[in-house]
Amino acid sequence: MDVTYVKQALIFKQVYEKLVKIEDPMECFYLIDIIQKFDIEHYFVDEIKAALENLHLILNTNPIDFVSSHELYQVALAFRLLRQGGHYVNADLFDSLKCNKRMFEETHGEDVKGLIALYEASQLSIEGEDHLNDVGYLCCELLHAWLSRNQEHNEALYVANALQNPLHYGLSRFMDRNIFIHNLKAEKDLICLKELANINSSIVRFMNQNETTEVSKWWNELGLAKEVKFSEYQPLKWYTWPMACFTDPNFSEQRIELTKPISLIYVIDDIFDVHGTLDQLTIFTDAIKRWEITGTEQLPNFMKISLNALYDITNNFAEKVYKKHGFNPIDTLKKSWIRLLNAFMEEARWLNSSHLPRAEDYLNNGIVSTGVHVVLVHAFFLLDHVNGITKETVDILDEKFPNVIYSVAKILRLSDDLEGAKSGDQNGLDGSYLDCFKSEHQDISGEEVQRHVARMISNEWKCLNQEILVTNKFSSSFSNFCLNAARMVLLMYHYKSNSSLSNLQEHVKSLINVGVGCN
Repeated sequence: MDVTYVKQALIFKQVYEKLVKIEDPMECFYLIDIIQKFDIEHYFVDEIKAALENLHLILNTNPIDFVSSHELYQVALAFRLLRQGGHYVNADLFDSLKCNKRMFEETHGEDVKGLIALYEASQLSIEGEDHLNDVGYLCCELLHAWLSRNQEHNEALYVANALQNPLHYGLSRFMDRNIFIHNLKAEKDLICLKELANINSSIVRFMNQNETTEVSKWWNELGLAKEVKFSEYQPLKWYTWPMACFTDPNFSEQRIELTKPISLIYVIDDIFDVHGTLDQLTIFTDAIKRWEITGTEQLPNFMKISLNALYDITNNFAEKVYKKHGFNPIDTLKKSWIRLLNAFMEEARWLNSSHLPRAEDYLNNGIVSTGVHVVLVHAFFLLDHVNGITKETVDILDEKFPNVIYSVAKILRLSDDLEGAKSGDQNGLDGSYLDCFKSEHQDISGEEVQRHVARMISNEWKCLNQEILVTNKFSSSFSNFCLNAARMVLLMYHYKSNSSLSNLQEHVKSLINVGVGCN
């Protein structure tokens, strides 16, 4: 491993020098694009930030000149990289494309690179950018048409992959790094980047293996695994979320720590859905509100063990944050758990009364019952913040759902319900948004309800895109973590809905070489 780190340092130096000395703005964009696709962005955070700020200034100084002096592919790439880096670029950059469909097709119908780049750029649209959405749909249509005519073309696989897996919705760790077209002038630059990516993969894989071992050891020592109800639980399933969202290899401790509260969300969710009576759940929830074990004598043992685990994990987590940041987050963490348990209780009451709530009530409660806010609040305290943890930011976490958290939770809730409806996996016990909506709109078909929910998810992605661009009280690292969490939702349901793909968990095992059958 020491030899690997030495080689890593040497190659990093070559890429670093190339990145900081590059003079051609577009060549810089090409390099950043491949660095991100190869999942080695964490090595060059400051350099990429500086390069994007410089390129944003160039583009904003005279956008008309920039568009007229660059190809469609270059303009679209610049737009996408800047927006995903948190820089607002006006979508009127593409106003020159406002023409009829036939004229657009005649001009760009065979420009595969340009169409894909523009299609990718359109995925970062925000509310009110209907023209950009329309252009994206047109690009998609033309690319499908091109693909039908050129199935044997050497770029066919690249086009098909781009249509199925837009970059903005994907996690680099789970992407095929071989399926893309690069524009670097020097082939040696690509070779260097590939080498660095391969070395990085080896290092990250080794770290992930150690982390899964730590997580499994923690779970077995916790005591819950000895309970029959929880004996079949698989810690790797919980660890997949931190592994996907904390992309920097240096965040090893953070990945392990975040897995712990995620595991408890799954455990407590099952207690409410499967194992507990309404009276037991009421006592259980009251104990968490009081943050005390007293008064729970009549609860079954597995519930009392779960309560103790929640208290211990949360208190230990708060202590670690305090030692690192000088701020004790225990009150905020408690509030996040209480908010979740209240939502679980509401669902339990609906189920007990066989009452189907109004769609709006279901969704408002269901957004909370995803547990997303619990995960993201914990993640917030695990991240390093340039300006530290401020009271103002913590107050926002305490008092309401910040928009960036709300959007991720809504995407998860609607995606889960939509996938359940498509696959027929809805067990009908706790309902779904689609059931509630259909009950209120009995004149529309199930297919129309599904399309309605799909549009809601698409619109919420636009809201999330907006949050990445606005200057808010949260650090860019937290906003990016939230974005990765939303991407993880898409990845999870992509595997669930595609029977030709292996199980996501098995894919994760293959990525980190823990062996099939390992939990």
